[in-house]
Amino acid sequence: MSDDTIARPVELAPALSAHGYDPLEPVNLLHDEVLQRRETGYDVDAIVVRANETDPKDRRAVLDLVDAMEDAERTAPWDFEEPTPLDDIRSVLPPAPAAESVDPAQLSDRIHAAWLGRIAGCNLGKPVEWGDYWTVERIADYLRLTDSYPLTDYFVKLDPQPADFELRDNWPQTTRGNVNGSARDDDIDYAILSLHLLEQHGEALGPDDVGRAWKLLLPIEQTYTAERAAYINLVEGFRSPRTATRRNPYREWIGAQIRADVFGWVHAGDPWAAARIAYQDAALSHVANGVYGEMWSAALNAAAFVSANAEEAVRRSLVVVPPRSRLAEAINRVLALHDSGASWEEALADIRAAYGHYSWVHTINNAAAVVAALIWAEGDFTTAVGRVVMSGWDTDSNGATVGSVAGVLAGMSGLPAHLIDPLRNRTRSALFGFDDSVISDLADRTVRLAESSRG
Repeated sequence: MSDDTIARPVELAPALSAHGYDPLEPVNLLHDEVLQRRETGYDVDAIVVRANETDPKDRRAVLDLVDAMEDAERTAPWDFEEPTPLDDIRSVLPPAPAAESVDPAQLSDRIHAAWLGRIAGCNLGKPVEWGDYWTVERIADYLRLTDSYPLTDYFVKLDPQPADFELRDNWPQTTRGNVNGSARDDDIDYAILSLHLLEQHGEALGPDDVGRAWKLLLPIEQTYTAERAAYINLVEGFRSPRTATRRNPYREWIGAQIRADVFGWVHAGDPWAAARIAYQDAALSHVANGVYGEMWSAALNAAAFVSANAEEAVRRSLVVVPPRSRLAEAINRVLALHDSGASWEEALADIRAAYGHYSWVHTINNAAAVVAALIWAEGDFTTAVGRVVMSGWDTDSNGATVGSVAGVLAGMSGLPAHLIDPLRNRTRSALFGFDDSVISDLADRTVRLAESSRG
């Protein structure tokens, strides 16, 4: 069959191209919902035809088109099974493994290392967090230009900065020699918030509790993509699970995955318990692979406490991921590449070829990059966080997740001073009442919760 006879989807008119991922802008919602529907096998050509005849400035008409896509149907068999309700997820998983005990002294040491590792990894990736611009190639070129390839330390800021290498505007707080305490970041905000939520609600935590905390403590313009869409729905009076599905084309993106780690640390050695409570957080804003991303990341952190290495932790974490989901497929693909003897560079090229069609802030591609960086690092913290940042896409979120898991595996003695000491044991936060938090205090509070959860 020639290319000319292959049916292609109807393209949106240039006037309907998205400019960012802000759900406050109806054209963004329309553009990104078309992508989300097509990625999951739905036919929205008729909606696109109508959209191309619609005035992009007609807010009501554009939102009506977004809403109309909820009635779209799949036009071909779908090869995946991706439920969202917790009972349905549980029904496709193997029996939950028994919780394993963690030595109390190791528990405290590794939770402290996880907090520091997460925050350091986040800061490492922040100057290049712009996946459409800071590609793998551009990152490598800049590192070579600054004589810092492979990445083992904070990025170097040049003076003058070359026009082809525009760092993000956080560079005065996140580049080498300029880190003096942790910069503010949503990857850190959500970890602090998760700790607060568990202190307030414990195992009774539900999506409504998460939503109330967002409205009370988290400014809406410090949320992004799926979280901002869900926040808008909360303000308009909707509750979970509708907050995750209404006008939220980002519902399978990485936002929930970055909120997971504390749930894993508190349930050290018990991946299913970590995933179960993480689900309650994820369900406010995400569905399917977006939810699995948070469950998986929580389970991965929990498993790391009782695993000999990162590969074992990854394999253990799969017990909470629906086996016929796209996320499971991606993680298993990376594990198979490792089993085959591929190099990290070969694995990264394969991941980008297989999953590069997703947004740079999607769950699936970023999770694959996280797994590759962890298992090819062979236990070295600096290699792990450096490689995941060099992988591009959501560099600060992936740096945070890898830093967290690698921190658990390494413990305090395995953390590199040149990445940790500049944090000065403090972090900024946009959460009301939590700015300038002391990292060791956050860790101590997490340890107390972990100890109490173990009875």
